[in-house]
Amino acid sequence: MAGSPWRKKPISAFEADMKKNELKRVLTRWGLTSLGIGAIIGGGIFTLTGIAAHDHAGPALALAFVIAGVGCLFASLCYAEFSAVLPVEGSAYAYSYGTVGELFAWLIGWNLILEYMMGATTVAVAWSGYFEKLLHQMGIHPPIWLMNDPITAAEKTRLAIEAAEKSGNTEVVSQLMNQPSIAFNLPAFLITWVVTSILVRGIKEAAKTNNLIVILKVAVVLFVIIVGFFFIDTNNWTPFIPDQIVNLDGSTQFGWSGVITAATIVFFAYIGFDAVSTQAGEAINPKKDVPFAIIASLVICTVLYILVSLVLTGMVPYGELDMKAPVASAFEGVGMPWATTLITVAAVAGLMSVMLVMMLGQTRIFLGMAKDGLLPYKIFGKVHPKFKTPFRSTVIVGFVISIVASLTPIDKVSEMCSMGTLLAFAMISGAVLVLRYKQPDLERPFRVPYLPVVSFLGVGFNVFLMCYVRPETWVAFLCWSALGVIVYFTYSRRNSKLNEWEFEQSLKGHDSTLNASEEQE
Repeated sequence: MAGSPWRKKPISAFEADMKKNELKRVLTRWGLTSLGIGAIIGGGIFTLTGIAAHDHAGPALALAFVIAGVGCLFASLCYAEFSAVLPVEGSAYAYSYGTVGELFAWLIGWNLILEYMMGATTVAVAWSGYFEKLLHQMGIHPPIWLMNDPITAAEKTRLAIEAAEKSGNTEVVSQLMNQPSIAFNLPAFLITWVVTSILVRGIKEAAKTNNLIVILKVAVVLFVIIVGFFFIDTNNWTPFIPDQIVNLDGSTQFGWSGVITAATIVFFAYIGFDAVSTQAGEAINPKKDVPFAIIASLVICTVLYILVSLVLTGMVPYGELDMKAPVASAFEGVGMPWATTLITVAAVAGLMSVMLVMMLGQTRIFLGMAKDGLLPYKIFGKVHPKFKTPFRSTVIVGFVISIVASLTPIDKVSEMCSMGTLLAFAMISGAVLVLRYKQPDLERPFRVPYLPVVSFLGVGFNVFLMCYVRPETWVAFLCWSALGVIVYFTYSRRNSKLNEWEFEQSLKGHDSTLNASEEQE
């Protein structure tokens, strides 16, 4: 029988889940930090800097990263306390389940699906863009329809035809006009399945792959900052915040509203610390190491993001940044083709590690929800007997991401990811305060300093940023949430493990009453 949608999962039930953990505990403190850095450094630097600067913030991109970073700092402190109290793989979903209630936890989990799957999809498309650039540098020019989604391919084809017509190259025009009308982003499709195969093999293999890639891409990010510094033209920073422009459809860009909109977009770049919390089930000492890794990875990457954004918008005018490969295009703009090749190679490798951590986090959230009965366990919770990974959900996630990445433009999926992230961060910022007051005696190896202030700022900041998300993104988000509510009331509520737990508790209470009556007699 289905219980109340507002019921909470007892802390004792979480402790029982931890004892029955089927995953391998192999991740150290720095291994977890490396996973966080691996997820954070990637899409934000190598891709979203181009979209956010080109369309919304201009040179004030650095301010957008500061704003997003401050909002993440409040949320990260709250995540750190929760991960110390409840070191389980469900992340924000599990934290909400123990404090706010089942329906809210379900909605958080449902939107974490949006966060991680759209995040991995965004990075798959970005990886394809850098891979295409690498092929061009090698003198290989694959057809447009095989390297892009249908919408992007149509736009690129139109621009290429216009350029060929201006130059009078009728042969190229004819080739472009006769190319297939169907487009498919093949590189994005293939890289998704490469990452999926690594994840199915096990967490140890995935962590080793991630560590090697993190070393490479941090080195390249430092190279971008140090070398790019010498090519900065301060005229490119003027005006630092371009004047606001009203588009024909009534939308605006630039000005302070553009900076804040850019902050909602680059917010996606910071969700790596959230991914750290999903690995608690595979951490050796989760109560201490997960909080450390969450905060360390966020602080390190925030500093790098701000420096890189200042360098990129100083090297070339923001309008000249390529939206799919902005870092490489900045070095192209100052005449450093060898540096462009180096950055492109690092981005191809680096974005792969971001995908790896995003997809890893998604499958662990599915695992947590399946253990609670809110999703079918045989599909999303079954752990491979040899590899000790939730292999079925990993394959499902890989399939969905590969299809969406092949057919969807990058700007659409990145904004959907940010929306799910903002909601999760706001919920956790409030939930940590609820748990502190309702269960003050719980062991807390890490405690949020100045909790009421940090909690209120975390909720307010993230809700504020949600108000600046574009209307069409809100519509898609609300439709996704409505679908989630339908799934909850038709399947999850009836199959929740809490139904069994409540039934057992009622039997125990009945037995206690009978025993008390017998003693009185």
